Formats: sequence, structure tokens, C-alpha cells
Amino acid sequence: MLPSIYDLGIDKLSAKDKLRLIGEIWDSMDPPDRVELSDAHWAEIEDRLADADADPDDGLSLEETMALLRAKK
Repeated sequence: MLPSIYDLGIDKLSAKDKLRLIGEIWDSMDPPDRVELSDAHWAEIEDRLADADADPDDGLSLEETMALLRAKK
């Protein structure tokens, strides 16, 4: 059985340190082209890309998104 976050003491880390750890774990994973996705996941990705291509003005710009995120601090 794999150790839990409690066994490893991760539950005692600050939010900042937990996020750093998440980043390190993410970076240690295989590149996305080696990760196997189900047909349902690929279909969902294709649907979302098609929706984005069909209406490129739908959604927020990077600047709008960053302003919203900063306002939530």
C-alpha cells in the first residue's frame, strides 16, 4: 500500500509548500504524449477544441482572466 499524505507529513505543509510539491510531482510525470487517455477523454478534448474554434471570441482574454484572479486575492 502506498503511503498517505499523513504518513509523509504532507498534511502539515503550508498551502504554498503543498503547491510547490504538486508542481514537482507534475514535472516528474511522463510528457503528455506518453500518457494514455481513454477514447472518451479524447472525444471530450476534440469537442472542446471544436467549440473553441467555432467561436474564438467566446471566453476571456488572458488579461481579463488575470484581472479576475487578482481581484479574488
